[in-house]
Amino acid sequence: MAGKREEDPAGSSNNLRGDVLRVLGVLKVATVEQIQQISVPHLSYRHTDKPTPAKRKQARTAAHTGALSDLRKHGLAENGGQLPGGDRLRNLTPMGLKAAARELGRPVGEMGDPARGAGRTGASHPMTVNEAVLALLRPKPDLAKLVSEPADVRAAAQAAFDAPAGLGTIASYATEVALPATGTWANPGKGGAQADIVITAPEDGVPLLFVEIDNCFESAQVLAAKIDKYMRFSQRKVKDVDGRERPMWRTRWWVPDGRRGDQPHPPLLLVFNRIGPRNPNTVVARLAELTERHWKGTWYEGGFHMYDGKLPIVVTGMKQLQEHGPAGAVFRRFGRPHNQTRLEAIGNPRREAHDARQQAEYAARQREHQEELRRIAAQHKAEREARRPVCADCGTRFTDERWKAIEPAGWSAPRETHPHLCDDCKQHAHAAERQAAQAGPEYEEHDQAVPEQKAGGTWLSRFRG
Repeated sequence: MAGKREEDPAGSSNNLRGDVLRVLGVLKVATVEQIQQISVPHLSYRHTDKPTPAKRKQARTAAHTGALSDLRKHGLAENGGQLPGGDRLRNLTPMGLKAAARELGRPVGEMGDPARGAGRTGASHPMTVNEAVLALLRPKPDLAKLVSEPADVRAAAQAAFDAPAGLGTIASYATEVALPATGTWANPGKGGAQADIVITAPEDGVPLLFVEIDNCFESAQVLAAKIDKYMRFSQRKVKDVDGRERPMWRTRWWVPDGRRGDQPHPPLLLVFNRIGPRNPNTVVARLAELTERHWKGTWYEGGFHMYDGKLPIVVTGMKQLQEHGPAGAVFRRFGRPHNQTRLEAIGNPRREAHDARQQAEYAARQREHQEELRRIAAQHKAEREARRPVCADCGTRFTDERWKAIEPAGWSAPRETHPHLCDDCKQHAHAAERQAAQAGPEYEEHDQAVPEQKAGGTWLSRFRG
């Protein structure tokens, strides 16, 4: 025990240090409270008996604060500055990023760079990115660890537990991901984008989603230029390991193949956090006009659009996202008049509804056809039964085998001896014929003997006379 304390003076466990590495490996920079909220959310409902909010926060985050202290001792984590409210920022060192890569099961080359110095400018954008991750992730508290808490605290935790689930796990997220329009993944060239968040959660219907965070400081023109970069990256093709040319993003992320003629690029979600001077409603309207060539689909008479080669662009507000989560109908896709759920906004529900109607109509026609076939088959069966021969002796209807046996065959086939009898009656007839055949010679000999005697008597009498 003494040795462990010497190695980790704060006494943190492997699990707690793993929590810190996974969260900071994704977020790059975060407060201890954000690390706790993501990795151990049930602690947010503990220590309610402490007298002040500061004391409650200190108690909730004490375990992860200790883990960070131990990680600093090993050179894996460091302090990254301070927020205006006083919260201290934490980030990983290059060696810490390598350790986080092992925890997350990712190649080191996909971890990005350390977020050193982020706190010197207030880190307003990284903090908004973290809040967006929390709003999308919506970690669920472990109710089994709150059984001893007051009733009102358990009720609040239960409400959070019963709320719609979030999107993926912390391992489903990556931040500050370079999307090179030129160069390579490891050495991006000019003209590419950098996604604030990349989400890969195919188990929740989102195999790949790029997220851009805006604090309402940028104009529609600046955002349109960013979207141009996303489009250039999405259109870029490279040779894969098999020598075939594929979209570059498919060499890193898995996404199911789309339907022929309707294969859009990975969707882009814009999250507006209204802390800057610009009105997001005005910016969004202008942005939709400036980027129409990227997202506008082709109309089909079936009542839907096709988005082959287009970039689905979806917008939402941070407050709406935090209140309703990714399951709420808080997403507006460019070109559509109403808010939709996440899956509706990034998908093509009108096309799916059209396909479902066509499939239902086809299935109905198939059922009608099968029913007609069954009716015709039943009619043919009835007509055939009406023609089925009946045994002339016992009146039993012929079996299929017996019926087939009496049907005319080729010239070389043996002739059916009793075509009007069933199998049983035919066997009885054969037995009677065999019995008659066996008894026949005796009767014939007897019948012939009597006339000969009579004839002989007549002849003898004549001879004697």
